[in-house]
Amino acid sequence: MQKKVVVTGGTGYIGSHTLIDLIDNGFHVISIDNYMNSEPDVLDRVAAVTGVRVENHIVDLVDAAATRKVFETNPDIDGIIHFAALKSVGESVEKPWEYFHNNMNSLLNVLKCAADFNISNFIFSSSCSVYGNADELPVTENTPMQEAESPYARTKQIGEYIITDFAKAHPDFKAILLRYFNPAGAHESAKIGESPTYNASNLVPVITETAIGKREKVTVFGSDYDTRDGSCIRDYIHVMDLANAHTKALEYLMNNKNEDSCEVFNVAIGAGVSVLEAVEAFERSTNQKLNYTIGDRREGDVIAIYANLDKAAARLGWQPKRNIDDIMRTAWEWEKVRSGKV
Repeated sequence: MQKKVVVTGGTGYIGSHTLIDLIDNGFHVISIDNYMNSEPDVLDRVAAVTGVRVENHIVDLVDAAATRKVFETNPDIDGIIHFAALKSVGESVEKPWEYFHNNMNSLLNVLKCAADFNISNFIFSSSCSVYGNADELPVTENTPMQEAESPYARTKQIGEYIITDFAKAHPDFKAILLRYFNPAGAHESAKIGESPTYNASNLVPVITETAIGKREKVTVFGSDYDTRDGSCIRDYIHVMDLANAHTKALEYLMNNKNEDSCEVFNVAIGAGVSVLEAVEAFERSTNQKLNYTIGDRREGDVIAIYANLDKAAARLGWQPKRNIDDIMRTAWEWEKVRSGKV
């Protein structure tokens, strides 16, 4: 029997790539997504890669009754992967109420369904932003959380506390909090990739959109940080490596390998790359020159963060297979496809 998994935010960037990895590993997947920051044709792209047409429920998870109906009509669910959330750091600074309302209420409604329908395996899409400006690098799962640098980051911190407390109160419930760093890149087929409905704010799609001609230039926010070249440092992770981490985490819980009811894992490449180094990697891996300029610092940005991955390797049996050049190359191939330049 195939294990049945609900993926919230399943037509989003990371969610859609995780659908592919789950299908490739024999899972039956159901998506819940209201297309707030995605398009319905994502499911066509998933089908083009996998040969499987995924069922999607167009539901706003803040609506408790509508959310519950999905679970009522899909019995025997074995696990939930919860991606659905607003995710722009800059927008969260401008619209904190919207971020708390959406991200917290959607999580609470999904957890209530997990309890009511006896779904014991839960994977949460968390973020390295929970660490804030860490005192020591690389960060491990035991690195203390610092003050959140944005309302988005605070929703992830609060989400982790909610799930931890929920797991303590429900003995049969098991959860993994995956703290990912900076997802980027696209499926190697170039049939699917990052395609935000709103203006992209993440660095890699901004780079590819500039190179293809959709934007005039890339702005590097800040050149005077205490880093090796003055720009912020991030730990990028290829989206298909990240997708596989969710599959591995789900299998880990389903096979009862967890030691605690709620466990945390970092998911990244495990090496810091500065914004300027990311620009260089794009130019190197694609043979494209990029128009970029140096701007002021951006509110909400952490100076530098990258991960220690020992725990995920030892416990989940997961390690990244792709590097920053693979990220840039696959992102560029996808950008050419989605922009009609192939």
